[in-house]
Amino acid sequence: MSRPDQLSSSNPADWPVAPGWQPLVDEFFGSAVGQKLQDFLRERLDAGAVIFPPQPLRALELTPPEDVRVVILGQDPYHGRGQAEGLAFSVAPGVALPPSLRNIFKELQRDLGTAPPPFPNPGGSLVKWATHGVLLLNTCLTVEEAQPASHSGRGWEVLTDAVIQHVSNGAKPVVFMLWGSHAQSKRALIDVRRHKVLMSNHPSPLSAQRPPVPFIGCGHFGEARAWREAQRSEG
Repeated sequence: MSRPDQLSSSNPADWPVAPGWQPLVDEFFGSAVGQKLQDFLRERLDAGAVIFPPQPLRALELTPPEDVRVVILGQDPYHGRGQAEGLAFSVAPGVALPPSLRNIFKELQRDLGTAPPPFPNPGGSLVKWATHGVLLLNTCLTVEEAQPASHSGRGWEVLTDAVIQHVSNGAKPVVFMLWGSHAQSKRALIDVRRHKVLMSNHPSPLSAQRPPVPFIGCGHFGEARAWREAQRSEG
């Protein structure tokens, strides 16, 4: 029997998105790659695989394309029970902070003096960011329990690349935060002449304080705020 914290359907019709994303999502799932991905998810569910999150397209539900002002790219969802909630780096309310998210809050506080949200509720949930224009996009949108990157290369990347390009081609300049080599590999999809692209090491404890660009001390939150204020004054 399926649980509310895991995927229960391979049908994209069960994964709501904001209206502005719907044509792009429909085009993807109507393609051969999208159909193959659905078949894969159906086969894994039928085999009894436990897949997270319950709503793979939640980032596209909470952050309409016309509202995007910042994009933060992750790789794939958390693979622990009850963690993933369909937003990059975010965990469900009441879940202990993963190390990368702890470092994100640490840098946010160092850079802007913003204290992390209280634990356990909302704790590490970044839903408020998502509803205020921060697109928290993983490049792969599902994962199996205790098997990191288990759904990488199955087709999600075609959709998320299209999402990145759609934002890049949009009318408004936005900030892209690319942390770690995986996220930075998507830089080629972004019009760097129009948008602010900030890059550093990944916030994982393995790399957050190492060269070449340590995440702790990168100042991305302050840079993003200053750039957006400058854009508003020019506009």
